[in-house]
Amino acid sequence: MRKIKGSPQPFGVDIKGKNINFAVQVAKGKTCELLLYKRGKEVPEYQFDMPEEEGVGEVRFLSVEGLKADRYEYNFLIDGKVCVDPYVKELAGKEKFGVERKLQEHQIRGKIVSMEDYDWQEDQRLHLPWEDVVAYGLHVRGFTKHSSSKVVHKGTFQGVVEKLDYLKELGVNQIQCMPVYEFEECGKTKVNYWGYGKGFYFAPKKAYAYGKSAVRELKDMVRACHSQGIEVVLEMPFVPGISANYVTECLRFYMLEYHVDGFVLNPYNVPWEQLIEDPFLKDIKLMQKDDGFQNVMRRFLKGDENMVNDVIWALKNRSSENGKCNYITTQTGFTLWDLVSYDCKHNEENGEKNLDGPDYNYSWNCGAEGPSRKRAVVNLRKNQVKNALELLLTAQGTPCLLAGDEFCNSQRGNNNAYCQDNETGWVNWTQLKKDDWLFQYTKKLIGLRKEHRCLHQSTALSGMDTTRCGIPDVSYHGENAWQVKAEVSSRQLGVLYSGTKEGEFPCFIAYNMHWLPHHFAIPSIGKNVEWYLVMTTKDGVLCEAKKLENQKEVLLEERSVAILVGRRIEEKKSRSEKKSIHTAKTQNVNKIEKRQGAEELCKEEQPAREGKV
Repeated sequence: MRKIKGSPQPFGVDIKGKNINFAVQVAKGKTCELLLYKRGKEVPEYQFDMPEEEGVGEVRFLSVEGLKADRYEYNFLIDGKVCVDPYVKELAGKEKFGVERKLQEHQIRGKIVSMEDYDWQEDQRLHLPWEDVVAYGLHVRGFTKHSSSKVVHKGTFQGVVEKLDYLKELGVNQIQCMPVYEFEECGKTKVNYWGYGKGFYFAPKKAYAYGKSAVRELKDMVRACHSQGIEVVLEMPFVPGISANYVTECLRFYMLEYHVDGFVLNPYNVPWEQLIEDPFLKDIKLMQKDDGFQNVMRRFLKGDENMVNDVIWALKNRSSENGKCNYITTQTGFTLWDLVSYDCKHNEENGEKNLDGPDYNYSWNCGAEGPSRKRAVVNLRKNQVKNALELLLTAQGTPCLLAGDEFCNSQRGNNNAYCQDNETGWVNWTQLKKDDWLFQYTKKLIGLRKEHRCLHQSTALSGMDTTRCGIPDVSYHGENAWQVKAEVSSRQLGVLYSGTKEGEFPCFIAYNMHWLPHHFAIPSIGKNVEWYLVMTTKDGVLCEAKKLENQKEVLLEERSVAILVGRRIEEKKSRSEKKSIHTAKTQNVNKIEKRQGAEELCKEEQPAREGKV
């Protein structure tokens, strides 16, 4: 083993045949050495000097010949301090989640990892259109760590793979994962369960792997998701002040090496404009968290006044244009069931005297704080969570569910479970096994969204008659057709999507978030269209669409949503009618063919008959 001339690029470790290159940024005037540890040993077996005069700018580099990558780990010694490579691809010494760092500081080192020996089996990123995505936000550890998850590899990348059949059945086609890179989970007094803050962003978290290689298992998860038509998006909340080049390199790395389909970023901490113009990132989904949609829909849901105009804005938000997905709930704030069960946050378990977490949640406990056995309260809560899902899944933007919301997962009123690496922060699957009513409701609602292109259109809606059909592509209504009731007191809105493109049905959605029933006049879009009811909050998605007896008006119960679909009369002929028409056409064709055949025969025989005369 010997030191030879290296290369300043790329940063970190690069295996080139029998040589392994190391490159790191070091400020001028500081000393730097490469430390090589034999696996399992506490002190370095080799040290190689990386002098400033052999570097380029602030980059020190060297290459080692004859180094067995699978037998050694490394760190850098910079001005006498042992430092982990900021570009490290995998860490050793972080196998267990939540182990005190001070007990293993001397064991934390970089693994020398080759990124070229993985068999992707022709896997490619999915490139699903924004409007066709139904996303699902999860914490890799918390998603399956609870005993009720019943997976074999709890709290790991493989645990997510074991739940893919479930996600597929639900109907989601994208998972948005909270931080999966190496972060320091042991704070001064509390566990950093969520993973925000400083980290080794290039290295997948070893504690999320059940085997020896976090690199391989993250790739396994991505490949398995893609095989089921599910995209993988990583949340990368870089800390403020981070280098723009570092961010760009990191995102490119996960896109190319892990086939990741997108990222959720904090636009205030990263060079957003630079990233969206980066040629490598042009065909990847770049997203940002924004609570605008969430706050509007939460307020509308609980019946706040003066929300109609804001709801119109929220319903037509296009995620493909601004990277902002639609959320009703995320990890910050209440879960969906807690949103309708608590007026106030209950974060006492966090040990911060309930001073942490957002104070304004726009929640409503439906008449009782916390768990309740009152039938009226429970029924109202069930009604409200269904309404919330309808508001989310009938909006034009890309919807994102919070893991567990589809079966009433609760955090007992904790709206900031950042330090709860326990049953409070983990998804509890028990409720799903007890009663899957909300899961089934959500599943059918997602299916309805996918079935009707009106609910997730590929182009921006202008409110104009863009297809020259006589009505605008989208229009808004109140209790009277073509008149939006946007007064302060109004809590009702009707939305008509014309559905004039080939293969599309028009849809009319009536939202009544008032505590009183209201009639909605149904806007007329032509004599050849009949309206059918396909969904209500009370009944869910109907097994068979129900033709409205009154084609001019529909009554909505208090706090409810209804979806109507227009069917053109000429398109709804029964099979027997179609068969009769086909038979008649066939008989007519046969008669015509016989008549034409007879005429041709007469023409052939005519000269012969004339010759005999």
